[in-house]
Amino acid sequence: MTTVLIVEDSSLLRAGISALLTEGGVEVVAELPDATGLLDAVAAYGPDVVVTDVRMPPTHTNEGLVAAVRLRERHPEVGVLVLSQYVEPKYAVRLLEGEGAGVGYLLKERVANGAALIDAVCRTASGESVIDPEVVSRLLGRTRASNAVEDLTPRELDVLKLMAEGGSNADIGGQLFLAQKTVEHHVRSIFLKLGLSQVDGNRRVLAVLTFLRGA
Repeated sequence: MTTVLIVEDSSLLRAGISALLTEGGVEVVAELPDATGLLDAVAAYGPDVVVTDVRMPPTHTNEGLVAAVRLRERHPEVGVLVLSQYVEPKYAVRLLEGEGAGVGYLLKERVANGAALIDAVCRTASGESVIDPEVVSRLLGRTRASNAVEDLTPRELDVLKLMAEGGSNADIGGQLFLAQKTVEHHVRSIFLKLGLSQVDGNRRVLAVLTFLRGA
């Protein structure tokens, strides 16, 4: 069973998240009203995933993000799923740049959909990178400064968008009605155009980072 630690200053939202996760078969091991004792709580409870807000007391700016980045440095084995009320791509980029277990960035409005929240938690726990589709969609609507990203074809952008959402080749093929070999061809082309064909490590994450940085 996946175990989760929740960090959220709103007691109502915290209770709602806990209830949705529990109903979905996820064990909530602890709940915190702020990020002050996050590292100690992680050490004590050893959750698979920490679900946290970006804006937390006392300044309600980026306390949650700072705590999440520090958590990935101290406990890289723990997944991090950040919830945000706003589309803030720079936060998604900072989290993706870290090393370690899975990471996710989900808009708070998705919390109303228990299935989406549980899916994001489980995928993060399994080591995937999950970026909210709305974040990716808004990025696609902005002018991209990266020449490499601009070199991608419309279909390659479709594939990269779904990669940014955490989709596997099979998932992407199903959503775009493409054979898996065709998706693999597009992915190889994306890696080549973004200069990642000879790079070691998680090229899918690096491709998404290139896309986000250029947006």
